[in-house]
Amino acid sequence: MSEKLRMGMIGGGKGAFIGAVHRKAAAMDGLIELCSGAFSNNAEKSLASGQELGLADSRIYPDFKTMIEKEKQLPEDQRMHFVSIVTPNFAHFEPAMLALENGFHVVIEKPMTFTLDEAKQLSAKVKETGLLLCLTHTYAGYPMVKQARYMVQQGMLGKIRKVYVEYPQGWLSQLSEKEGNQQAAWRTDPSKSGKAGAMGDIGTHAAHLAEYITGQKITRLSADIQTIVPGRQLDDDGAALLRFDGGASGVLIATQVATGEENNLSIRVYGEKGGLSWHQMEPNTLEILWQDKPKEIYRAGQGYLSPVALHNCRTPAGHPEGYIEAFANLYRNFALSLQARLDHQQADPELLEFPDVQDGVRGMAFIDNVIASGKSAEKWTDFTI
Repeated sequence: MSEKLRMGMIGGGKGAFIGAVHRKAAAMDGLIELCSGAFSNNAEKSLASGQELGLADSRIYPDFKTMIEKEKQLPEDQRMHFVSIVTPNFAHFEPAMLALENGFHVVIEKPMTFTLDEAKQLSAKVKETGLLLCLTHTYAGYPMVKQARYMVQQGMLGKIRKVYVEYPQGWLSQLSEKEGNQQAAWRTDPSKSGKAGAMGDIGTHAAHLAEYITGQKITRLSADIQTIVPGRQLDDDGAALLRFDGGASGVLIATQVATGEENNLSIRVYGEKGGLSWHQMEPNTLEILWQDKPKEIYRAGQGYLSPVALHNCRTPAGHPEGYIEAFANLYRNFALSLQARLDHQQADPELLEFPDVQDGVRGMAFIDNVIASGKSAEKWTDFTI
């Protein structure tokens, strides 16, 4: 690359958790530089945040509308190439749509929008403009998740029959939103988070991981949704039985009141010939189970892995890598795809894949369907988009 891709950021100012994660991930490979930002809806906070990050005052904006307008007016060799949107759910759609309408590619946090209708509108705009949109489903960036997906695609496990995916957290075991925890406050506020709590925040991760590894899409579900902590407005615990278009059945669990748990996302997939097991708390290990021979342990960085898994490994075998590196894999694949486009070249779609706008639409559809099923007396509902 002759020059770094220039990234603008919306949200992620002082005190924000995920914005700092995005900046670290984007910077890891030296392909991207932060050039501008509207880091808060408070102009003073946005300015202070940008200055702390070393940006020129002229590239720190009081709001995203000013940012997109001013960046578009800059010479092509100075303006941002893409914008990273790291705001809460309710503030995703408008800046993403405005960026696309003005010719800027987009990286965006999940869930992609506040409603399914907004997600469909973004999908239509991406199709109309031909621009890239990367949705940061972080766990799809782990090399051993890539290996699991590859082995399923290659038929090594045979036809997939059963999927178990669970995401237990414990950080909302108390009414933290009333105790000054800002991360809890917006995630449990329906005006900011939408109609789902735990199912929107982490259930969408679990659903995406199940579809990503198996290559099958959810077609029906039956959900049980609960609010465990008294005084909370949204669900903090839930489970769903799943049916997939390839014939598999599954179970999904998402809870934020499993006291003591951290981010224990796990998935097990079973086919006619064998099964696999992956755990986010031990991300460099993939277990493969066989009917007629001993269990195999696959480890990140080893030469026997698939090309797509090795492409997403960053350290020599035996050296740990984790969440930030997986996040960075999404940014790197997005950056290399975008650079290939700018250079009028063809990117390798297998090596440089990342969650996109269609994954975002399915995530919002999952929220709608799982909440509808949870409230329904009939339970089993078709997965509609």
